[in-house]
Amino acid sequence: MKKILNFLKKRWYIVLILALAVGGYFYQSKQTEAVKKKESFHEVKRQDVKDTLSLSGEIAADEKTVLRFQSSGRLNWVGVKVGDKVKKYQAVASLDQRELKKRLDRYLNTYMKSRWDFEDDKNEEHPTTWNMTQPEKDAIQRIAEKAQFDLNNAVIDVELQNISLQYATLISPIEGIVTRVDAPFAGVNITPTQAEIEIVNPKTVYFAATADQTDVIKLSEGKEADIILDAFEEDAAKGKIKYISYTPKTGETGTVYEIKIIIENLENLDKYRVGMTGDADFLIKERKRVLVVPTNLVKTEKDKKYVEKQVNSQKVKTFITTTDEIDGNYIVTGGLKEGDLIYTGK
Repeated sequence: MKKILNFLKKRWYIVLILALAVGGYFYQSKQTEAVKKKESFHEVKRQDVKDTLSLSGEIAADEKTVLRFQSSGRLNWVGVKVGDKVKKYQAVASLDQRELKKRLDRYLNTYMKSRWDFEDDKNEEHPTTWNMTQPEKDAIQRIAEKAQFDLNNAVIDVELQNISLQYATLISPIEGIVTRVDAPFAGVNITPTQAEIEIVNPKTVYFAATADQTDVIKLSEGKEADIILDAFEEDAAKGKIKYISYTPKTGETGTVYEIKIIIENLENLDKYRVGMTGDADFLIKERKRVLVVPTNLVKTEKDKKYVEKQVNSQKVKTFITTTDEIDGNYIVTGGLKEGDLIYTGK
């Protein structure tokens, strides 16, 4: 025994190191246990909770048109370019009308000839028909009707050619901005699909979104939204729902409904472009300063909800009353108070 004591006296620093190591181990164990104990409980607090709905969509326009000629021809004049603003009923392009005008002159001549033939036939003295047979009377009647048919056809030809002459000029049915001109240079021969001109009215742009059948019931006309476009992530625009479709959108895999959201910042509409994508965020519910419990901590027993609350360092089953479920939390109206600790099971 004396040898051991003498050894320890000579090696006192070893004893000190061992003592510190053992003490540190127990201290660390207690700290770890305390952390685990703290982390295994959720403290009930009052907070603000929001239930939001986000719908993806893109910018579209109510007034958007694509102009094209009815027939092929030589492009005689193009009066607009991309980016130009046009007024309603403004002419934007035309085909060479010389051939059309000549053809109209020819039809007018044919009409005049048919008209004179008809008048001459009417002025001719026809023999009395009282002593004619019925076949002879029918023949005379057919001659008169044929002259009338020729005259009518001549009138129709003139009218059709006049319509063709009018269709040789493209006129915008809306005011707006020219967004596409397929054939910007005159003097080329084109087909109707080779010389399209697209015009969009920026005053009629809106945000088009789709909502699933489970989400569309949460929305109504007039509900406000924050529109955040991918191109302007830090600049949210305000909008309101103008229209919710009554029938599902065709061509979709699921049952979704079209939502039309009017953008209210009218003075900034020029910066928006058709096809820009983004999200429309709606505030569905909001509660301020309410007691909440995460839904994953709430259990059910015979249609009643309960949590495992800490009472005097013991786990106690505590039944609670709740109202809405918002953003992954139950709003608690009974059974708990602020500061209570709920066992999380971790």
